[in-house]
Amino acid sequence: MPIYLPEGIPAIQTLRYEHVDGIEGYGRDCARREDLLHIVVLNLMPKKEETECDLARVLAYSSHKIELSFMKLRSHTSKNTTAEHLERFYRYADELADEHFDGMIVTGAPVETIAYEEVDYWRELTAIMDWAHSHVRSTLYLCWGAMAALYHFYSIPKYLLPAKRFGVFTVTPADLHHPIFSGFDDTFSMPNSRHTEIRRPDIEHTEGVDILAESAEAGLCICASRQHRDFYVLGHFEYPVWTLGDEYRRDLGKRDDVNLPQHYYPNDDPNAQPHCNWRAAATLFYNNWINHYVCRQEADENINV
Repeated sequence: MPIYLPEGIPAIQTLRYEHVDGIEGYGRDCARREDLLHIVVLNLMPKKEETECDLARVLAYSSHKIELSFMKLRSHTSKNTTAEHLERFYRYADELADEHFDGMIVTGAPVETIAYEEVDYWRELTAIMDWAHSHVRSTLYLCWGAMAALYHFYSIPKYLLPAKRFGVFTVTPADLHHPIFSGFDDTFSMPNSRHTEIRRPDIEHTEGVDILAESAEAGLCICASRQHRDFYVLGHFEYPVWTLGDEYRRDLGKRDDVNLPQHYYPNDDPNAQPHCNWRAAATLFYNNWINHYVCRQEADENINV
């Protein structure tokens, strides 16, 4: 089904070049179409244009027509994305305050080693998270965004890892009958790229938060709360095959502790072409999220649960 992005955003041409079908543009001043699912992305990543492509790419395989819009913060100035790009294709959170969305995605951010309260946009971010409980049917929090939300809503701490958790890891669902895992195999692969983690005992002692999937090597990977309407994904289903390699090459020479991404390069040879073994699971996950949660009309009757 088509996915509609802001008219003129570079992701449209990028995805068409990749032969991703159904990529369309919509005008900023166009009336909201009732036949579309409306998903807003709070994009906290530094390379915002890459993240726009990554999320649009994985959502493009949905069986529903989607309009994807992008939210920006007033309390933070991006250093890696031009002001012109943000002005053309993003809207401030307060400009969207009266709108309702079927779904929301809150991305990660490279601020893991900073205390939450010391992040310059923390107050605005927590206000947006609170707003989502009354204005969004289902929210997907990714990587640091997931840890930040679990801390804000449930005071669940993060823990600094002795080494970056970096690579593609085998993940096991706790319950394959859960709707979010409809059609999944017994295990699946997921890229991870993070310096911190959340831990099982903290989740087990928190009422209302459930562990949905974890990895023997990577730890907790997916949790859910609010009657499984909010999802916390510690990895990066949305990553294309080249992202971990790009991160590895970026960090070489900058730090002494850069390790090869695990289970990524064939024979751990950085000159070899890595293989993507998570694309099917990523497509299923996002499709299941949309089909079972973003489209779940009855949730609107009790959206603050």
